[in-house]
Amino acid sequence: MSAALTRRDLLKTTAGWAGTAAGAGLLGAPWQVAAAEAAGKKIVFLPGRGSHGWGAHVHRGGCLLLAQCLTASLPGVQTVVHPDGFPSDPAVLDGVAAVVIFCDGNGVIGPTANYQALDARAKKGLGIAFLHYSLDVGKENGKYLLDWIGGYYEQFWSINPTWTAKFTSLPDHPVARGVRPFTLHDEWYYHMRFRDRMQGVTPILSAVPPEHTREGPDGPHSGNPQVRARKGLPEHLAWAFQRPEGGRGFGFTGGHFHWNWAYDDFRKVVLNGIAWIAGIDVPAGGIPSKTPTPEDLEANQDSPRPKKWTRETTRRVIERQKNM
Repeated sequence: MSAALTRRDLLKTTAGWAGTAAGAGLLGAPWQVAAAEAAGKKIVFLPGRGSHGWGAHVHRGGCLLLAQCLTASLPGVQTVVHPDGFPSDPAVLDGVAAVVIFCDGNGVIGPTANYQALDARAKKGLGIAFLHYSLDVGKENGKYLLDWIGGYYEQFWSINPTWTAKFTSLPDHPVARGVRPFTLHDEWYYHMRFRDRMQGVTPILSAVPPEHTREGPDGPHSGNPQVRARKGLPEHLAWAFQRPEGGRGFGFTGGHFHWNWAYDDFRKVVLNGIAWIAGIDVPAGGIPSKTPTPEDLEANQDSPRPKKWTRETTRRVIERQKNM
């Protein structure tokens, strides 16, 4: 399935966005530069199967939403959502600017041969992003993520609590452009395994977790002595990586709750990250996009709607996420 819109739909969507953005003063030379750089670039999304039921781990729906935001904001970029896992013929990825993986664990890449195929393209400069649970690939495959995106979720070292993160400041980096400080509830993984001395890694979203999130018993996801020893210290929840041999990576630990794509700064940091790894110069205001409606977020779910779930329920849940 392709998320790239038809030319007619693309023009309609872009025109609708441009009218809104122009009124807000978002268009101008920096955006035009980004749009020009995006022309002809191809970004492939590889979502895994849905899991966790309605509204959570909506991998395909999340990829479709992000892909459509990019095509609307950057006319000329081609986005493709490939819903069937890793391509049976890796040559499909030749000439691609960036790949975005959003799944449960190894649900997309799977066998070592696929890691090797992606690694060969990473060495040629392919941009790679991993979102949420896709970061938990196991130590054997973690070496690839260290090379591709600078970090990963290592069991018995990292943990995956659900908590409200308060991002009070952001760095001077293209991925952070236009992103305002924000507070949001999600399953924010932290204490990730990063490259030695954070070489090439720039933290983008960092926050101090509540102490109770560190107090779980020892386990692959619940806690460990190293995590408990860091009480009061900030943890990095999203980061950008510049590979020493060329090419870029992006890691983002949020994304458990599909409803969080309704929040502009949460969505913008991911859109910026994808654009950046694709070699697009992110404009000063970041990659703009329309705020998804409740209807947008209810579309493309992998699980059936609960019987008592109404459109008003969606609105209440969206609002609750930022107030928890």
